[in-house]
Amino acid sequence: MKCLFISCLLWFSVLSAVAKVPSMEKIRLTDNWEYLKGDLGGVWEAVRPAAPGSPETVPLWKPVALPHCFNAEDAVDPDVNYYEGPGWYKTLLTIDNPYSDGRIMLDFDGAGQKTDVYVYTTLVGSHVGGYDSWNVDITDAVKIFLGSKDAQRFKGKVPLSIRCDNSRDLEMIPSDLADFNIYGGLYRYLNLVYLPKVSFETIRLEPSLSSDLKEGTLKVEASFYNPDDVKKADVTVSVYDAGRKLVFTQAIEGVLPLGSRLLAEMKIKNPALWDVDAPHLYTCELTVKTPDQTFTTEERFGFRRAEFKDKGPFFLNGKRLLLQGTHRHEDHAGVAQAMTEEMMRREMQMMKDMGVNFIRLGHYQQSGIILDLCDELGILVWEEIPWCRGGLGGEVYKEQARRMLANMIGQHHNHPAVIIWGLGNENDWPNDFSTFDKSAIRAFMKELHDLAHRLDDTRMTAIRRCEFCNDIVDVYSPSIWAGWYRGVFTDYKSISEQEMQKVKHFLHVEWGGDSHARRHSEDAFYNLKNIEAGKGGDERAGDASLYGGVPRASRDGDWSESYVVRLIDWHLKEQETMPWLTGTAYWPFKDFSTPVRPDNPVPYVNQKGVVERDLTPKESYYVFQSYWTEKPMIHIYGHTWPVRWGGKEDRKEILVYSNCDEVELFVNNISQGVKRRNSQDYPAAGLRWNCVYQEGMNEIRAVGIRKKDKVEVSDSLRQEYQTAKWDKEAACQLSLLPEGGDTVLVQVQLVDKNGIRCLNSKKLVAFEIAGDGRLICNLGTSTGSRKVQAYNGRALIRVKRNGGKSVIAVKAEGLPTAFLELDAPR
Repeated sequence: MKCLFISCLLWFSVLSAVAKVPSMEKIRLTDNWEYLKGDLGGVWEAVRPAAPGSPETVPLWKPVALPHCFNAEDAVDPDVNYYEGPGWYKTLLTIDNPYSDGRIMLDFDGAGQKTDVYVYTTLVGSHVGGYDSWNVDITDAVKIFLGSKDAQRFKGKVPLSIRCDNSRDLEMIPSDLADFNIYGGLYRYLNLVYLPKVSFETIRLEPSLSSDLKEGTLKVEASFYNPDDVKKADVTVSVYDAGRKLVFTQAIEGVLPLGSRLLAEMKIKNPALWDVDAPHLYTCELTVKTPDQTFTTEERFGFRRAEFKDKGPFFLNGKRLLLQGTHRHEDHAGVAQAMTEEMMRREMQMMKDMGVNFIRLGHYQQSGIILDLCDELGILVWEEIPWCRGGLGGEVYKEQARRMLANMIGQHHNHPAVIIWGLGNENDWPNDFSTFDKSAIRAFMKELHDLAHRLDDTRMTAIRRCEFCNDIVDVYSPSIWAGWYRGVFTDYKSISEQEMQKVKHFLHVEWGGDSHARRHSEDAFYNLKNIEAGKGGDERAGDASLYGGVPRASRDGDWSESYVVRLIDWHLKEQETMPWLTGTAYWPFKDFSTPVRPDNPVPYVNQKGVVERDLTPKESYYVFQSYWTEKPMIHIYGHTWPVRWGGKEDRKEILVYSNCDEVELFVNNISQGVKRRNSQDYPAAGLRWNCVYQEGMNEIRAVGIRKKDKVEVSDSLRQEYQTAKWDKEAACQLSLLPEGGDTVLVQVQLVDKNGIRCLNSKKLVAFEIAGDGRLICNLGTSTGSRKVQAYNGRALIRVKRNGGKSVIAVKAEGLPTAFLELDAPR
């Protein structure tokens, strides 16, 4: 009986998968919203008229634009826990449906984490889960409201109220133990969509290739949205290539537009293949026509073949491809999860420009915009559901996981970029529940694996870091953090080979280390001499802590960019010598907020990104470029290192990261010689020089040449050299760095009793302001936090003067408070 019950639930979860609305005409509802942090007594409080004769309304709402996140600032506020609870949004809709008796849909790209939708006072829809798309048909509720006497008060507009709630709930995924914020709000786009009486509910495209890749087959399946039960419709299916040339068309007359059916199956000779370097996309256009209405929409797809060889490499379209990957969290400075399409596009283009051809979307389904960009840019995708940490809950918990898996596969199935459906992350991490049952986790993992293959048997399943489930999924990634959470990074290759032998298909996702942007070191391995080599690279309980445990770089290292570029450099050069390797994915591309790391140099920020939370590149970005890109590039390490230090005759190592064949270095216009690039000559592929700096300012310039076409590229920077030795910190010196306009950049420099800069100081610095101006803070960046550890004895923050006067105060433990007056701009 129990098995029958579970089978029924599984079948229901497949049937109840929520679809994105197939439509090319979506109206983004971005403007004219009001937001209330906290709860209401009921929806009536959002729509009731003001008291007669009183201008006051309680509670107070504030105007916002969508997308919007509850936690745009407090996620990285160094002094508070981020808000977890309800919040309300309201607006007035202008309804202008071009289809007579058509449907009106609200199409949510995602909202966190539990959402209720009201038209006036009528609850029209609810959703649980912060990351999958879903929709609500508001047609009937709008019709009833516009026909009521209450409609007169709103002058023909329709009041829409939405309650979002990200309160802690153990019976929801992901776990609040996760190393990322569980955000709340309408943080993805909300669309208004008009549909005729008959439209499409789902469109499923099944492209496949012959063994020789010379012939493509496409199956087109669809289900209809037909709530009024129209009896007959005509359907046309057309397929266009990337140049919009018609390659197939077929008309199907007299279709009963109910349920799901195969509409067309076609063969295409010599199809253009979708590849990471040439992502050719076809378009399938579908039209449904009834006697009085016609509706057309389209979906893109691609022909490609992905294959993981047993204990061997990955192949795309019959050729070995080393997966050069990274990860993405939906998070950004100043807006948290509420990223605009422009922000997403810039981020994904930066990844591609770094040489990325693979991405793991951690640890949840992400916006369809991201999947579209991966299709367009040629970035292969591992996408996963948010079963992340905490163990395994009850039936409500498991039903959400099943539903989100079905939704993810249904909504993103047509994207050629997707090659892996992820079932979970770190599911060996207990503590949400009083019991931790490995056998129950294994059983549920197997259930999800089977469900994924029933829904889509053309792609692999995968998990990361749950060794007792590594035999269930198709692809497994163990925990290997050599050189950061455990051991030394020179163990990376041997550990990886050992782990590869344990599973059928190995793919290493999550590696790297934290780096505090703008912090650099003259000795990147200082204090790491007690770390034992050959002890494995797995992350264990407590390794992420800054206290206790065995010696490790994550605790004992200086978190400098100098160390992390060397760690990355070693991994990348080793990956070129591992012919069995499918690929890897560096964790992550961009720094992101997390509630579990309050003591980091930038509080509440995971700082492992190769760019900061505002997309400012760190030095490590260019290390990846030097290994992974073809376009000639060159970058001298240290653009954010204004002052180096040492003795007067010390030789200082200068690293140049470039993909050019040869590089010549100049220090103060004197050539230091030409070096040839050799990727196995560590570090910097042999492009390193030991040079003597002059005291004071130095000019560094590098020129690279690619021989095959004689292309030349160059890079330069200025660095001061300090030979004076310092004592312990005694004071904070404040200064202004010019930026122009109403914004100024404030710098604090920690100095000793003699005024000498303390260039290795890591003291925590706190900024405060009084007056007309405001600190530009709560960005979660090295220059956008009002509390931040110093980088080489200094810290920066921007101030908006607001046309007036202010006083900046800077505090550091054990030092006198320093003040700086800001006058009004002239």
